[in-house]
Amino acid sequence: MLDKLLQFARTLNVFQSVERVIRVKDQDRWENDMEHSYHLAMLAWYIVDSEKLPLDREKIFRYALAHDLVEVYAGDTYIYSEDASFIESKPERERQAAERLALEFPEIPEMHAAIRGYVSKEDAESRFVYALDKIEPLVKMYLDGGRTWKEKDVTLDMVYDIKKNKVAISPEIQKYFDEFMILLRGEEATLFPVKKK
Repeated sequence: MLDKLLQFARTLNVFQSVERVIRVKDQDRWENDMEHSYHLAMLAWYIVDSEKLPLDREKIFRYALAHDLVEVYAGDTYIYSEDASFIESKPERERQAAERLALEFPEIPEMHAAIRGYVSKEDAESRFVYALDKIEPLVKMYLDGGRTWKEKDVTLDMVYDIKKNKVAISPEIQKYFDEFMILLRGEEATLFPVKKK
């Protein structure tokens, strides 16, 4: 029993070492997957409770905490990567990673069900977490003064274009996205790189 617990803890350590292309506020390091998943779960909790949404909170927590576990083996895929083949390979890499996790940890069926449910967007809770996952990085980048956007030369139009259809899957999150776009457009000159003439 202890061996399996230690094996799972090692896997979580790897999860914690997977870097995302988002700066940690006021630090010169990238955020990791564990920080992202916890932050996502807490934002979800806040929204569900503060708005008294008729969603299953336990399901939401499972989706939020497990949604990126496949990145232990698949790695993070930067959405603005110039490597188109790497972006295109994401679903297959993550499918293989999910299968590997299921083989390594069959004793946690609910975790694997959460991973599958998140990918398939099978219910309102998975769609809620999926959409929130698309705006959660925007919250962090905004609170950090747009540093990552400037470093990576990401424009507001790029953000809007890549997020709008993904967020639309959840009406509960769509309204936050719409309001956020108004906020970002109002502060575009200070948050995003200077547009080239």
